[in-house]
Amino acid sequence: MKAKQNYHIGLVTLGCAKNQVDSEFLAGRFRASGLETSHKLNASYTDAVIINTCGFILDAKEESINTILQYIEMKKEGSIGQVFAMGCLTQRYRGELQKEIPELDGIFGVNEHEKIVETVAGKYREELVGERLLTTPSHYAYLKISEGCDRTCSFCAIPLIRGKNVSKPIEELVQETENLAAKGVKELILIAQDLTYYGLDRYKKRMLAPLLKELVRVNGIEWIRLHYTFPAQFPLEVLAVMQQEPKICNYLDIPLQHINTQLLQSMHRGIDKEGTLALINTIRKEVPRAALRTTLIAGYPGETEQQFQELKNFVKATRFERMGAFPYSHEEDTPAYKLQDDVPQEIKEERVSELMELQQDISLELNRQKTGKTMKVIIDREDEEYYIGRTEYDSPEVDNEVLVSKDVALETGAFANVHITNADAFDLYAKVDMESR
Repeated sequence: MKAKQNYHIGLVTLGCAKNQVDSEFLAGRFRASGLETSHKLNASYTDAVIINTCGFILDAKEESINTILQYIEMKKEGSIGQVFAMGCLTQRYRGELQKEIPELDGIFGVNEHEKIVETVAGKYREELVGERLLTTPSHYAYLKISEGCDRTCSFCAIPLIRGKNVSKPIEELVQETENLAAKGVKELILIAQDLTYYGLDRYKKRMLAPLLKELVRVNGIEWIRLHYTFPAQFPLEVLAVMQQEPKICNYLDIPLQHINTQLLQSMHRGIDKEGTLALINTIRKEVPRAALRTTLIAGYPGETEQQFQELKNFVKATRFERMGAFPYSHEEDTPAYKLQDDVPQEIKEERVSELMELQQDISLELNRQKTGKTMKVIIDREDEEYYIGRTEYDSPEVDNEVLVSKDVALETGAFANVHITNADAFDLYAKVDMESR
């Protein structure tokens, strides 16, 4: 199909930040082809909608299918010209989608961006591959440093969908960071399926620490945050860089999934309870100010009540600054799919609730300890009553926020020192610290 003048493309993104980055690059390529492109639909009529789907777990798959059907209905009603689907769900279930939803005008996998652009825009401009149309506020952005994953976690379908780990060259990532800084980005959030694996395929050694040393040199970037660091074979030199470089946030997202050694072995995590505890102790010794975020799975096949109690005791003892918990999802074609999914769904949900209730109490205690302190925040947005910001210990959308009173005018995207006046389980309340202005 040849692109038309004033042709508008709407991009709808589901799933994780890695999908978000894919959509941003795709939007940039459409813009480079002269097409009006946004991450939302025109109020009256949109020529084409591209849905970037998620296929990670059952809930995500259902959301993706329901979203596709919603836009197919809008196409039938005449407010949309064409509907295309791409991403993880389509990569995994292309044949089924073609059969069950023939109204789709095109189905593309995770690595077919060039084909999507050529189908819709008629031309793919290779020289403008680095352009991005951000979906985030202009002061922060995600930097995807690699694609795919070489891990073999038993519960995860990502390697089936995304393939083997492919690290981007350091120089390419530095250039992308410079481009983002030129657009006003101040906070860089590094993402991948596994940050700590970065470089093994391209440089034959782990290169996350050297990459960080290059990225901190980019003018305009003030915070660099690390997401998705795998615990097994964790490159400890990263901790030294965190300590040495003030631009790197004292924040580490390290999904542990469980603490019971038997379940960790079944999960193919490459680390046991002893190794996990040793790593946590090392991180907290080497980077005493670090905030640890983790995610846990409840109801993995065979998880006994005793093993779950072990997990609860681990959460109580470790006192993670940030934590999420999720019920196990039995995903076809994964190694764990051959196991009996023997924990009832209601028990899985109850266990998740118990873990999050524990974390709520821990978070409240830790937040109350910040009352009376002065902390640096970045302002994300404002509502009628507060400026809403985050500390270096908080990632956007998933972590705590700081609600700053509007006694003093602040700009979105600006940094400010604030005095913490009160706290609840997941929010801090603050006033601008006048002495630091």
